[in-house]
Amino acid sequence: MSHPVIIQGGMGAAVSNWELARAVSRLGGLGVVSGTALSSVLARRLQLGDVSGEMRRALAAFPIPAVAQRVLAAYFIPGGKAATAPFAGTPMPSLQPSAALTELTVVANFAEVFLAKSGHSGVVGLNLLEKIQLPTLPSLYGAMLAGVDYVLMGAGIPRTIPGLIDQLAAGKLAEQKIDVEGALPDDAFTIRFDPTSFWGGPPPQLRRPYFLAIVASATLALTLARKSSGRVDGFIVESDLAGGHNAPPRGPLQLDARGEPIYGPRDTADLAKIREIGLPFWLAGSQARPEKLAESLALGAAGIQVGTAFAFCEESGIAADLKLRIIQASRAGTAQVFTDPAASPTGFPFKIAELSGTLSESATYAAREKNCDLGFLRQAYRRPDGSVGYRCGGEPLESYLRKGGNLADTVGRKCLCNGLMATVELGQLRASGLEPALVTAGNEVAQVSRLTRAGEDHYRAEDVIRYLQGPAA
Repeated sequence: MSHPVIIQGGMGAAVSNWELARAVSRLGGLGVVSGTALSSVLARRLQLGDVSGEMRRALAAFPIPAVAQRVLAAYFIPGGKAATAPFAGTPMPSLQPSAALTELTVVANFAEVFLAKSGHSGVVGLNLLEKIQLPTLPSLYGAMLAGVDYVLMGAGIPRTIPGLIDQLAAGKLAEQKIDVEGALPDDAFTIRFDPTSFWGGPPPQLRRPYFLAIVASATLALTLARKSSGRVDGFIVESDLAGGHNAPPRGPLQLDARGEPIYGPRDTADLAKIREIGLPFWLAGSQARPEKLAESLALGAAGIQVGTAFAFCEESGIAADLKLRIIQASRAGTAQVFTDPAASPTGFPFKIAELSGTLSESATYAAREKNCDLGFLRQAYRRPDGSVGYRCGGEPLESYLRKGGNLADTVGRKCLCNGLMATVELGQLRASGLEPALVTAGNEVAQVSRLTRAGEDHYRAEDVIRYLQGPAA
């Protein structure tokens, strides 16, 4: 099979939503849906009344009707919740997820991929983060039930994922080892997903999607190609200019005058060595120009991955007012991102677009009362009695320290879960008001206004594709 030349990045919680992925796939690219926090995304869309009816259309297509009905009964509010009412919570991921959370996660990923694949014959991908381990198996299974064509994963070393995909495709029990801080050498912490139990009988055989690992170095690419539990089908080679989580710089962390991590020659992937592996690869990070596409192909790449340019098009999930402000800032020459070395509870640098009234602003960050009620970035840790607890540097300080966390790991930490949900108009309502947004973008944000037509402050996914496929400057 010939792979798509242009891959749309899997950005944020519901930034790369089904509408964006479908638009890109219809145009011949690889449209990618973000699998991050989809259980909460679906639950909140249903609580808003599912005005378009698309969520219910996807649920009606789910192959186990009773499961979809339970999700619908738990969260759907005809006409939508009152504007003054907060969203009802969803269970937080854990090593022993409830059946209800597992069902919600499977259904949510099925729905997103099903809708992204509707109405065209193009291919669709699912983007997951290796750092968010606990929902991985039901997320993969739900997407595979909907016929997802590619799985993309970064933010870690996803060596075990290809083999787990093989197990799920065959309808076999899949068991994933979970990273637990403080685990002893003899400890074995795992999470399981059994398709037979989920179906209540023999499950169907599913088509295995291609697996693309997101890497920042030839060393990691070679390790994954040789030592993964199953077949790796290609790589997305991401530079530090890409949005979202970046790989940390190699060696001791050094910061520049702005407080951003300093990347050097050691952090530039050796493309010659990646070519020698013999698998297709795509370049990512400020690649959204036709000349960059031509250069990538000349270097032996299969194409490019583009995130930021798609993030602010009409079809993406980012709130319209935030898109408008970014595009206007780009046009004025004031749009910029800050690579924050402390914001993410994962410990990975995280790129944040600087916008007043969002968590990029120190006053907004300081005014927000810390709250951890989504829990996707919590770190599992071993308690003294051998049981597992969960903590996050972004949760209330007293709670984090009580769980044995280090004070230094809380400094500057932001609640990415709640901030990213607010960015896509699914923010929680607190006593103090709506959760503030947090917008992640790559360095390319400074240039997105070039995609608009004269006199307009918006553009569509089609405009991005057309621009990228145009003549190189």
